[in-house]
Amino acid sequence: MAIDVETRQVLAFYVGDRSRKSARKLWQRIPAEYRQQASFATDDWEAYKGVIPPSRHRVCAKGTGQTNMIERFNCTLRQRVSRLVRKSLSFSKSMSNHIGAIKYFICHYNQVLAASITFS
Repeated sequence: MAIDVETRQVLAFYVGDRSRKSARKLWQRIPAEYRQQASFATDDWEAYKGVIPPSRHRVCAKGTGQTNMIERFNCTLRQRVSRLVRKSLSFSKSMSNHIGAIKYFICHYNQVLAASITFS
């Protein structure tokens, strides 16, 4: 998942394992302007090192607080999208249903953030 630090909006996401292939797919979904100009703070996962250009990549040590926003969003996602919690009545075995629920939540989340920024 990629989040803009200033707007807190989700820029892109990809559902998959934490392989280099998945990292590439996420990287391709990030808007070109961000890929060309933004810097990316990540944990020290090996897959990111081969995908994000070194000049744009900043590895953050655990406990620095620089990945707090994405970790908080992941918790919010798990709490609000009951489909992601195995012991809920809404749990689905279909990956496309999971992805659809995540996409729906992210669209709503981004719209609410955009509205709050506009009216502030």
